[in-house]
Amino acid sequence: MDVVLREVQDTDLPVFFAQSNEPEAIRMAAFTAKDPSDHDRFQAHWARVLGNPEVIIRTVVGADGEIVGHASVYGPPEEREVTYWIGRDYWGRGAATAALRGLLALEPTRPLYARAVADNLGSLQVLKKCGFVVTGSGRDFAEGRGEEVDELVLTLSA
Repeated sequence: MDVVLREVQDTDLPVFFAQSNEPEAIRMAAFTAKDPSDHDRFQAHWARVLGNPEVIIRTVVGADGEIVGHASVYGPPEEREVTYWIGRDYWGRGAATAALRGLLALEPTRPLYARAVADNLGSLQVLKKCGFVVTGSGRDFAEGRGEEVDELVLTLSA
């Protein structure tokens, strides 16, 4: 799937909110807000993200202009981490891989890190296609599942 990355616009946020409330997406992401349907918390989170000059955040837009999701890099230079959220309607179509490749072109810092639930095979495949390798693991509580889950840490060195 062809996508472009552009600056986030206020009009993108309702789409992001809807995408972040899709039950299967919450389960797969696992590390979500305790209550993704809390619109005030969502708005406060996005105000912080968009107001932080150290965060690179982009809207992922499909060929027909549809908002596919968002992708970002955040954290201090020695701990920069990537994250992305792709709407469920676009899963399995290459949107996440294309978005991550575009994001990596915007962020020259290496190493970069990523985290994924160990059973989120789609996200792990995207990260590996983009050059990330598994470098660690752990267990943590995932609000999106209401339980502890296995998590993998991935690193992009070059």
